[in-house]
Amino acid sequence: MRILLTNDDGYHAPGMAVLEAIARQLSDDIWVCAPAEEQSGAGHSLTLSRPVRIREHGPQRWSCSGTPTDSVMMAISKLMPEKPDLILSGVNRGANLGDDVTYSGTVSAAIEGALAGIRSIALSQVYAKEGMGDTVPFEPAETWGAKVLRPLLDLDMAPRTLININFPAIPAADVQGIRVTRQGFHDYGRGSIVEGTDPRGYRYYWFGLHGIEHSPGHDSDLEAIDDRYISVTPLQLDLTHDASLAALRGAYGAETP
Repeated sequence: MRILLTNDDGYHAPGMAVLEAIARQLSDDIWVCAPAEEQSGAGHSLTLSRPVRIREHGPQRWSCSGTPTDSVMMAISKLMPEKPDLILSGVNRGANLGDDVTYSGTVSAAIEGALAGIRSIALSQVYAKEGMGDTVPFEPAETWGAKVLRPLLDLDMAPRTLININFPAIPAADVQGIRVTRQGFHDYGRGSIVEGTDPRGYRYYWFGLHGIEHSPGHDSDLEAIDDRYISVTPLQLDLTHDASLAALRGAYGAETP
């Protein structure tokens, strides 16, 4: 099985080493193409206004000057002789729960893989304290990663779908198990924008991640993490709200196709 690894924290991020250790428990055919620099919050963006450059770091290993999406596209279109059987994105430093998936470069790299018809999975390690930087503990992902992934390798996944996995911020021995969940909802609120003044006296604004208001459903990914479970969430790329189709067709006098 040929596995492509990527992320949004950057080629040299600690979570990439964790991801590779997990992947090598599943296969010895490992390829890496990840952003050269951190691209957290890049979403499913492409680099269109400047050239994308590739740097080789060894056999089957590259960094990309662009986004996570660029990295996946370059890997499967230019760098790899054949498409991978599996794309793993992560292990992200921080949660990708609820609405985070719309911002997440980690999840978006997996989205790009799903668009290409490749089995794709995003992995994220939740952490409890702000300001941890590269000291985020990845023990739950390290310990549970391969165990969570193995049942997904032969799963009959629907086209244009992907899997989003989050590991709770607790010691690996305290993880209660694995729970299949829905995508939850939460709101960062106005308190997530930090205002300050730089040394030259100019005002700046920095988007933070504190002050989150959780609105978990009974079977949501947010609740699973709060209950000390690993969340495994199937996501789909079709964003059409089917329940609104009939009302919109009626508003325009359109016929049902």
